[in-house]
Amino acid sequence: MPTNIYQVDSYDYTESDALFMDTNIWLYVYAPQAPDDWKTRIYSRSLVKILTAKSRIFIDALVLSEFINRYARLAYNLFKAAGSTINFKEYRQSPDFKPVAKDIESSVRRILKHCQRTESSFSDCDINSLLAKYGEGNSDFNDQLMVELCKSKGFKLITHDRDFKDCGVTVLTANNRLLT
Repeated sequence: MPTNIYQVDSYDYTESDALFMDTNIWLYVYAPQAPDDWKTRIYSRSLVKILTAKSRIFIDALVLSEFINRYARLAYNLFKAAGSTINFKEYRQSPDFKPVAKDIESSVRRILKHCQRTESSFSDCDINSLLAKYGEGNSDFNDQLMVELCKSKGFKLITHDRDFKDCGVTVLTANNRLLT
């Protein structure tokens, strides 16, 4: 199956679209970003178009877990850059992490408000093929699982990750490296 790649903010979303958003998209939209970040603007506008069109957005536990963990790491990196010497596990147990955890909880609740939960289809994957591809050293295992999920459920993938160039599913993106 060829990979069809479209510009995310000019795509004509419909009610019949079944979409799956990569973790990086949720981070652009619901995690702290620089106020003038162009990716945040594009993907936020695209989310509004998706919701207006009443397209269906799906999410699985893997993406939700990646979002939570990456958000916590971003907050930790900012905390560390401010001069802290504690490690990540200590940070997560500290009072400084409590408001971050609340912010993450709030963001996850907003994400889930827009999504339908789906199973990852892990039990149906050709695990030997995925591991062999991973063993070649050129692919992310979670990305492979995401592609398999999109293929099995007929989802269009929204991502900013250029690793999906030849994945075999429809991709919506603002990443010029994917679009060219």
